[in-house]
Amino acid sequence: MSERLQTLSGLAPTAKLPAYDRSRLKSGILHLGPGAFFRAHFAPFTDGALAADGGDWGIEVASLRTADVADNLSAQNGLYTTLIRDTSGTTAEVIGSILKAHVAPRDPAGLLARLEDPDIRIVSMTVTEKAYGFDPATGGLDLKHPDIVADLANRHAPRGVIGYLVEGLARRRQKGIAPFTPLSCDNLPSNGAVLKRLVLEFTSRIDADLHRWIEANVPFPSTMVDRITPASTDATYADAERLTGRTDMAAIETEPFTQWVIEDHFANGRPAWEKVRGALMVEDVSAYEKMKLRMLNGAHSLLAYLGYIGGYEFIRDVMDDAALAALAYRHMHAAARTLDPVPGIDLDDYANELIARFANKAIAHRTYQIAMDGTQKLPQRLLEPACEALAHGDRAETFAIAVAAWMRYALGEHGNGERYELRDPRAAEIAALIADVPRTGPAISAALFALPGLFPSALTGHRAWTQDVSDKLEILIQDDRLPLF
Repeated sequence: MSERLQTLSGLAPTAKLPAYDRSRLKSGILHLGPGAFFRAHFAPFTDGALAADGGDWGIEVASLRTADVADNLSAQNGLYTTLIRDTSGTTAEVIGSILKAHVAPRDPAGLLARLEDPDIRIVSMTVTEKAYGFDPATGGLDLKHPDIVADLANRHAPRGVIGYLVEGLARRRQKGIAPFTPLSCDNLPSNGAVLKRLVLEFTSRIDADLHRWIEANVPFPSTMVDRITPASTDATYADAERLTGRTDMAAIETEPFTQWVIEDHFANGRPAWEKVRGALMVEDVSAYEKMKLRMLNGAHSLLAYLGYIGGYEFIRDVMDDAALAALAYRHMHAAARTLDPVPGIDLDDYANELIARFANKAIAHRTYQIAMDGTQKLPQRLLEPACEALAHGDRAETFAIAVAAWMRYALGEHGNGERYELRDPRAAEIAALIADVPRTGPAISAALFALPGLFPSALTGHRAWTQDVSDKLEILIQDDRLPLF
């Protein structure tokens, strides 16, 4: 094993290095949740902006839960490798924009100190949908979420993302420091608007003056993010070492494609992200976001559920099945019919591009990984567009297939009886609903349609569509070989 990646000197010539003087960087961004997607997306975009335009936009990262990623970044002075894989091969880029890593549970006071530092002008986050503490049924604050409960009870010692944002903004207001811009980069529809609502609902319960100050002074821009980022494996670390000449335990891998659409509303400046290929600064992100959620994410979920129950480990393997690939393409076009025009985007071209990305043999994106947290993802990816399709007279058949596939996946067992973990925040609730239900399409679909707050009445009240789901679920229960639809 080679020595650890800790400096930019002496690296293999096959590694692309940052095109700026890292020693002159200062922190301007604090990012919560330094997972793989952040390292494949946000940090490389910021690296590119620093190379193109400079500025004090170095990144500090903070983990609100587990320490592994932050510790690996700390051991490497913030450096790590992004591997970009396609059928022509793999290239390595060493990212230098991260300056420091924090672990919040070890030093919550230290994280709060960074949140109130005037040098920190953006607080971005990729913490996954379930960490925000919102109620999918209402779009507002989930008063039963453990972090929300704890932080409302003890606002000055937060543990969740909303609690930390609110306490950081409160301290800045108290000291007369300009607010930072909270920037959500998670796959939530209208993520900035959702974050604003959660913050304001939280503050309305603890401090009316702070509530008014945030509402008047703090922007919450929405973003649309897109880059397929599989989980790192031993092959990731081996290739990073081969291409850099150093051991890198923070290395990640991703695809060549990357896209970031950002509403240009910031309280106190931002990096020149628009100078980086794939970034677009806009007034309103909603059209782009809806396109991605419905065409890309919806088709991804469809393939993940059908693929996993059919025994396919990776999305690229699912795409080798011509019938499933054709079904994904058909679903993308069904989803496109629910969209308004998207400025600068040809939706047919976009669908073709998605099919090619899913089939990329160099990307090992596990169906089981994509299938997780279905109750958080189904509404915006599949259920809302299904409602719109039905309202316009469409059969919404591919949406019925996707929902039936999720229901089959929710049974938590393969056709041979082997069990698997249903990785979903409502897994226990789902298991209780179907525990004593016959394993038939009508019985299981009826039970899961009754899951509180998930399926809108426009779907559960549409007899033809719910029957279609039930029929397709029965087929999937009876035949693990994924019969053609």
